[in-house]
Amino acid sequence: MELKFVGRRALVLGGTCDLAITLAKIMIGSSILPILTYRDEEGRNSIRQSLGQWGNKFETSFIKLGDNKSLERLFSGEAADIDFLVDFAQGDYEVFVAAANEDEVHSYFAENVAFRAEVLKKAARVMLKKKNGRMVFVSSAAAVRANPGQGFYAAAKLASEQLYKNIGIELGRRGITSVTLRPGYIDAGRGGRFLRERGDELLKRIPVGRPLSSSEVAGMIMFLLSETAQGINATEIIMDGGLTQSK
Repeated sequence: MELKFVGRRALVLGGTCDLAITLAKIMIGSSILPILTYRDEEGRNSIRQSLGQWGNKFETSFIKLGDNKSLERLFSGEAADIDFLVDFAQGDYEVFVAAANEDEVHSYFAENVAFRAEVLKKAARVMLKKKNGRMVFVSSAAAVRANPGQGFYAAAKLASEQLYKNIGIELGRRGITSVTLRPGYIDAGRGGRFLRERGDELLKRIPVGRPLSSSEVAGMIMFLLSETAQGINATEIIMDGGLTQSK
């Protein structure tokens, strides 16, 4: 099945992760220009090194979670005319709830929930002018199956899922739709390192007996961005090999 897309510019938040790079390559092959965000020079250099062979078929832009000035610059520049938003961005904060530092908790939710709401407002306003837009939030199976130490991570993911859901509910009639993808264990980046450390134990929990590949997940995101998937709105899609459905 050949996928068709309405629009040619995609903002990819968290653009330095392995999955974002894989997605960007597929987007370029589908004549979509990915705008990948980074938070430091190391991240920008990593993107350029990974995608350098594609020359001017991708763009990069700085954004730091919690930094409103960087958000303003992003949407007055590269992201001023986007058709798609794919959101991988997520800060790390693994700690037991009873041991968490109050200031760190406030900062974490300000950056990963409140700031995300500001991003969505900016993106929605761009898309409303075009009367069309598609947003995909990449959440995690941990949102519904949290492990010890992941309570704040899961809470931020669930809160962000609801923000995206409401975008689809509130703006669907005006051409702006949204969907959340909840992938399970992915054999790439941080997930790949985690699998190498605890692979046998983790794979026993997955009915299909293997992790996801980055190309599988990126392919699913492309499908969710396509015209074919526009009826999938304001909901969550689980892609975890059956992990969260098994005991």
